[in-house]
Amino acid sequence: MKEEYDFSKGIRGKFYRPNTTLNLPVYLDNEVRIYLQACAQAKGVDVSQLVNEMLKQDIKLIETVKS
Repeated sequence: MKEEYDFSKGIRGKFYRPNTTLNLPVYLDNEVRIYLQACAQAKGVDVSQLVNEMLKQDIKLIETVKS
């Protein structure tokens, strides 16, 4: 690394996008990934769709218990 960097020609906010959605990577244990892939394949859906459905059900359950 350099001792100093010259940012005098930098443009503030050049890459800032206020309405951008960040898709976070999710790293699953191998056994979980294999199980979810099998379930998704059996249902004929994508793994991400299956995981989203499962998480939505969990959120509903959590919200029900909170009330």
